This record gives sequence, structure tokens and C-alpha cells, in this order.
Amino acid sequence: MKYWQIIAQSYVGYLNYLIRELREPRLQSYFWYLLLISVLVYICELIHPWRVHQARIRRDFWLDGFYMFFNFFLFSLLGFAALSNVASELWLDAWRGLGARPFVLLNLSGWPTLVQLVFYFFLKDFVQWNIHRLLHKVPWLWRFHQVHHSVREMGFSAHLRYHFGETIIYKLIQFIPLSLLGISVVDFFVLDAIAIAIGHLNHSNLYLTWGPLRWLLNSPAMHIWHHAKNLPPERLAQAGGVNFGLSLSLWDYLFGTAYLPSDGRDLRLGFPGDETFPAGFFAQLWPPPPATGEADATIKQHNQR
Repeated sequence: MKYWQIIAQSYVGYLNYLIRELREPRLQSYFWYLLLISVLVYICELIHPWRVHQARIRRDFWLDGFYMFFNFFLFSLLGFAALSNVASELWLDAWRGLGARPFVLLNLSGWPTLVQLVFYFFLKDFVQWNIHRLLHKVPWLWRFHQVHHSVREMGFSAHLRYHFGETIIYKLIQFIPLSLLGISVVDFFVLDAIAIAIGHLNHSNLYLTWGPLRWLLNSPAMHIWHHAKNLPPERLAQAGGVNFGLSLSLWDYLFGTAYLPSDGRDLRLGFPGDETFPAGFFAQLWPPPPATGEADATIKQHNQR
């Protein structure tokens, strides 16, 4: 009965939250911030595009726009908010069943707020970097992730084109390591805002390298190589891909997966075998399309090595 109440309250609570987000335009609102940062990056793309031959309204522009709002808002309304709340309560009940409180590996609650934010940002990005690598190395995870790699022309909204299964995978895997810290894992708006902005820029039709900060921050010039359709076999065999960083490039440089051999402006994007990949939203999502022949064979070959 308790879990049914959590599910019901989650649906009602998230619906009320979403209505409030729409009714109250403010910068601290995820909906309006996402809309604002999308418009700003798109204007920059129009004023100073990196790939000048690319249409102003690029291929799959509207599809990616729908993905953005589906993954950021509608998916939670359709059930992910309820699933997350039930999972959190199950985690607490498991500890209560052992007669203990959730184990805290490192208590950050006494740290200055700014230090907590920076530490959490780096830790979360490192966990996500490792999950991203798994999405490329494990065949059944790649079946979800290839939705994101089906992008043929890069633009800001390609940032949030991904299968909803990725949301579940990321949240599930990162829940335990982040819950072991004595810090509230309620999303800090400022950190999410930074991550969204960096992600939009990394997928945009803009040329940015960040200069000396390139060793720390991911960039469009770096991330374009992650989406390259054809990479050197040795790079694929070693790690299943290159440039896995989400917000930070640091982990790729530290662990040898960074790859920027040249200006990647005119790279062919996608993955081997994507010619037969479904084009429509529902065709891509339900059920998760099987990894197409050549891509599936490539991943299996990597794992065998």
C-alpha cells in the first residue's frame, strides 16, 4: 500500500510541478532555462555556423527538439518519477530491514557549499563518463545508445536525442555511488544548468576549443570525433570509441581515450550500418531496435579482444 501511495503521489506531484514550471516563467525553471539556452545556442549557430553547408533547419531538427522535451519532462510524467521514488524508498527499506541507516562513505555535509558543488560536479561527471563507456562496450547497452549516435548532422538539440532507456541506466548505476556521500543528491540547479549548457554547445554547429581549458572542458571540436562514423580500428578495439566526456574532457586525457587528430568539421557522422536505422521517434524507441549488423559485429569484436 505504501508503494502504491508513492506512485500515486509521484504522478500528481510531478504533474503539478510541470504545470507550475509552464505557468511561472523564471530562470530557475528547468523548462524555461532549457528553452532559453536552446534559443541562445541556436542563434549562435545561425550567426556563426561551423559547418556552413549545413541547412539552418538541419536534418531531424524537429525530431531532436521533441526528444529534448520528451526526455527532460514527458518521460518523468509517464512514469519515471514514480519509478525513481519507489526505487529510493526500496533502498531505504533495505537498510531499515538490516536495522541500519544508509551507509555514508564520505560525509560532505559539513563542507562549504561551493566545495560540495564542485566535488559533486566532478564526481558525477566521472561516474557518467564510465557509464558512457559501458554504453559503447556492452552490446545490449549499445542498442539504446545508438539512438543518440544516429544523428547525421550536429546541432544543439542533438544533445538530448537519446533512448529513454539511457535515463534509467544512468540513474540506476550512478545512484549507489552518489548515495554513499553525505550530500543531498537533489539536483542542484546551477550544476544542471552548467551541464545542459556544455552539452548543448558540444553538439552545436559551432567551433569552440576553449583554448587552455580544453584539457578540462569538453568542446564541440572534441565531441564531434565521438560521433564520427569511421574511427581507427585500434581506437575502437582499445575502448570502443573516443572522447567519452560529457561536461569534462579531463577523464579522456587521464585515461587515454582523448582523440583530436585534426579539424573534424566535415566528418561523416553516425555508426556503421546506420543506413537501415529507423527514422521515426516511435520506431527508434519501442522496442529498442537491434544493433544493426555491422555495428553489432564491431562491438562483439571489441569485446572479444
